[in-house]
Amino acid sequence: MLNNIGPAGFIIIAIVVLVLFGRGKVSALMGEVGKGITSFKKGLKDGSDEIEKSPEDASRQARDVTPEADKDKV
Repeated sequence: MLNNIGPAGFIIIAIVVLVLFGRGKVSALMGEVGKGITSFKKGLKDGSDEIEKSPEDASRQARDVTPEADKDKV
């Protein structure tokens, strides 16, 4: 059904959406979508930065502090 929609069909759908919702709501919705995409990309970048620097921090955080006498009891 949707395989036969060409450029003219998309233009008609866009006109119907603009008539139903108005230009203000559509532009506000697109602005929110843009903010969501930007936030998603920032989250991916922050996550990859955290993964890259975690081996350095992990060695300091996960240090074994068990006394030498107690290590053999395990």
